[in-house]
Amino acid sequence: MPVIFRFASPDRAIAASPSACVSISMTSRPHRLPYLSDLSDARWALMEPILTEWRAERQKNSLNLGGKVADLREVMNAILFLNRTGVPWRYLPHDFPPHTTVFGYFSAWTADGTIEKLGLHLHRLVREQAGRTAEPTACVIDAQSVKTAPSVPTDTQGIDAGKKIVGRKRSIVVDTLGLLLLVMVTAASVSDNEAGIQLLTRVAADHPTISKAWVDTGYKTIEHGATLGIDVDVVPRNEQVKGFSVIPRRWVVGRSFGWIMMHRRLARDYETKPAHSESMIRLAMISNLVKRATGETVITWHKP
Repeated sequence: MPVIFRFASPDRAIAASPSACVSISMTSRPHRLPYLSDLSDARWALMEPILTEWRAERQKNSLNLGGKVADLREVMNAILFLNRTGVPWRYLPHDFPPHTTVFGYFSAWTADGTIEKLGLHLHRLVREQAGRTAEPTACVIDAQSVKTAPSVPTDTQGIDAGKKIVGRKRSIVVDTLGLLLLVMVTAASVSDNEAGIQLLTRVAADHPTISKAWVDTGYKTIEHGATLGIDVDVVPRNEQVKGFSVIPRRWVVGRSFGWIMMHRRLARDYETKPAHSESMIRLAMISNLVKRATGETVITWHKP
């Protein structure tokens, strides 16, 4: 007999009838074969404190509605599976929590900045492990226009006249290691310069140690950067070289886009809300960060 759940909040899953109650909270690891995107114990240990703290804060103000609480590790495994494979929410495998529960957590973590907080925490950790200061002093800014799915609202899309793409634009800021600092998703019609001005303003507020930024010729932000105490250096492409060429400094952010695009959910923009698109990009980088922080690869820990 199938069990139907209704969800009062991301933290609660209530069975349709008491006799059909099935717990989706597990005190031990679930008895299922692992997916390649699953978090190892070491990777989960890096995420658990922030997510556990989030749950504790939520439960302080939550109503006592009863029911079972979802396993945060399994929720994150489900989100990472979707991000890596590109499946729709409704197509999540049945051995994960229900897709409505997983999406509820994803929406809540996006709205209150938990995913961004987790990414920045891991960013600082990886930088320190690499022998760098926790906060960077330089950054690289670039943008990528991508097509959107038919389900994406038209008022959040636009046309990138230069690249002839109808969709959205992903503008990112990375440090000199290529690790994500900021991301902003807009309509593709928003110019690089307009997005760059907003990003530089946020960089100055969120990362005051940054005093240098490299951009391409589409960004006319030198004067705005100067008012913020950031030296903006435009790095042009070598016009004498035909085809692909490595551009000094800017190749770092190009590699970051390459890392992100390994996640099939990001092959095009499927998200209804731009904020959800930003979270998907952050989650792709979080996958990269936990791999770096633990020194693990799928081959070294995963045993199917």
